[in-house]
Amino acid sequence: MIERVLKSRLQEHLFSGKAILLMGPRQVGKTTLLKSAFENLEDILWLNGDELDVAALFSNVSATRLRQFLGNKKVIVIDEAQRITDIGLRLKLITDTLPDIQLIATGSSSFELANQVNEPLTGRKWEYKMYPISFAEMVMHHGLLEEKRSLNHRLVYGSYPEVITHIGQEKDILKQLTDSFLYKDVLLLEQIKKPEKIVKLLQALAFQIGSQVSYSEIGQIIGMDSKTVEKYIQILEQSYVIFRLGSFSRNLRNELKNSKKIYFYDNGVRNALIANFEIAETRSDIGGLWENYLVSERIKKLAYDNIWANNWFWRTKEQKEIDYIEEKDGKMTGYEFKWSPKAKVKVPSAFIKSYKSDFKVITPQNYEDFLL
Repeated sequence: MIERVLKSRLQEHLFSGKAILLMGPRQVGKTTLLKSAFENLEDILWLNGDELDVAALFSNVSATRLRQFLGNKKVIVIDEAQRITDIGLRLKLITDTLPDIQLIATGSSSFELANQVNEPLTGRKWEYKMYPISFAEMVMHHGLLEEKRSLNHRLVYGSYPEVITHIGQEKDILKQLTDSFLYKDVLLLEQIKKPEKIVKLLQALAFQIGSQVSYSEIGQIIGMDSKTVEKYIQILEQSYVIFRLGSFSRNLRNELKNSKKIYFYDNGVRNALIANFEIAETRSDIGGLWENYLVSERIKKLAYDNIWANNWFWRTKEQKEIDYIEEKDGKMTGYEFKWSPKAKVKVPSAFIKSYKSDFKVITPQNYEDFLL
């Protein structure tokens, strides 16, 4: 089993008087991680919010009934907790009235769970995000050299645990994963009546990774108004399929102020949506795949290393640009992503001078410095 970086952090927070929330896409190994982290604990109860009898249990619950149900259990784990109505109030009830019980909940929809949990559990929770397996985790698993050798494979098939552990079955697994995203989480989230529109939207976004996204242009392509496009993009983001990166603008008059890029959390999911598993060496979209991989892996690093940083991309009306910008502790760094180490890079002197920024070029020769 691949060791996940959150394991020790979760163990540290046991019986601290707060609930533990573990958020992230389906099938990234949240339950596997919890079972590994707490395998030596006795008196643990596992529940799944997708099961009707579990949801019914919490529909009209009291502290007394919960205590009777739990018996001698000291830890309760609720998978896919967002499926339970008013789960925030239910979790608060357990945390407040059963202080000797350690509550752990997982969720694959930040919209439903966050809306139900954030206010009731203010100051009463530890919250973490979990993603497909990171570059750093794979390096810990089998070393830097071996993982760098797997780069082309990761760009095409991504880093979901089951994809990594079932070599030769990647396409079938990714097909199942994308169906799970689209039909179990996203479509059920707001009872979306036209699933083909979501599929077309995701496909349109998949073809625009690394580029600025216009909601109105996408709407024209797929036959949807821009407000509905934005709404569905928010749902997809809250279900951990995609994430947005905004444009940076502070001083320079010609900076684009309200642009955005959209990336997929996993390259394999992106390629499955457009049914393109062509090898990396011959792909025409390799630049976009490289950028998506680096940005998504950087997001994992920031989360797992508990680094607080702002991030954007930068572009001017004259098409001068920086792929990715990060600001932490008052220091700005711009990054340009190039698949070819020999590619020419024009240093954005206006940006560097105006914001006193560092500037680095990331290629397959040095990307470990960016992700470790």
